Amino acid sequence: MVSMINTLNDPVMILCIILVAAIFVDLFMGDPRWLPHPVVQMGKLISFCETRLNQGKNRVSKGVFLASVVVLFVFIVTFFIVFIAYQWHPIAGILVEIYFISTTIAIKGLRSAALEVYIPLTSGNLGEARNKLRMIVGRDTERLSESEVVRGTVETVAENTVDGITAPLFWAMIGGAPLAMAYRAINTLDSMVGYKNERFNQFGRASAKLDDVVNWIPARLTAVAMWLSSFFLIGSNRLHGLKITYRDAKKHPSPNSGWPEAMVAGLLGIQLGGINYYKGIKSQRATMGDPNRALTQTDIKKSIQYMHGGWVLFILLGMSFMLLMK
Repeated sequence: MVSMINTLNDPVMILCIILVAAIFVDLFMGDPRWLPHPVVQMGKLISFCETRLNQGKNRVSKGVFLASVVVLFVFIVTFFIVFIAYQWHPIAGILVEIYFISTTIAIKGLRSAALEVYIPLTSGNLGEARNKLRMIVGRDTERLSESEVVRGTVETVAENTVDGITAPLFWAMIGGAPLAMAYRAINTLDSMVGYKNERFNQFGRASAKLDDVVNWIPARLTAVAMWLSSFFLIGSNRLHGLKITYRDAKKHPSPNSGWPEAMVAGLLGIQLGGINYYKGIKSQRATMGDPNRALTQTDIKKSIQYMHGGWVLFILLGMSFMLLMK
């Protein structure tokens, strides 16, 4: 009883417990449809504001206004809900934070999405694998070869390890549920309005830049964590992973996505990137890694292993740092 009371008086220890609990909630429950999801509400808010603001002149300024209002609104609402819960009872506050943080991460969802592509491939159903890949990428998938389907899946797993897992955990370690939710608001803004097309090029510029900023540190730390996890995964080419990440990470059009993608490409000894088609329009993306061999179905399973190894090492090192600094 005394040790429990002491733990409740230690904010760093409480936060560590909350983080671990939130991860377990996501791993075992994912995003159950019967439970209201904050990101859905964020999306509705962004859509409501976008249709009213994204018109006429001064679209860049309007985009800055949208990003500022949405992120601040999400942070403040989350902060007050958590604050009220802690005022009612410390355990209630802890449970509310666990719930909020669990909604910002998608370990189970990312693994399931990759396996939904992998399983049809193992049974020779390339058409079904293409359909499943289409659910998680923006590129055209109708005519992709098996190797290209694998490439799209591996790229998705590597890239989304950051914005779907490690980045929200990074901000949660700094500011608990309110900052994790603020991060998810930024990421949702980027996914909805951060496109470089005629409609969003000006209006979504602030959201895209803000997303680049908040992912800058987590992306690089994730690549390091993936590399460290490779010591526990048989067949990893660790020296090649370092070489490819140093050489190719900055080639990616995103200042952050190239880091986990290049690391996974190097560790697996494959090449990611290349030609994609979007609504029939050809897009040449920088390549990550060397074409030492063709991609195979097994690479999807291995990318999931690096995803898991990356977030595990990320959170262990992060919490260790938190405990040492308290």
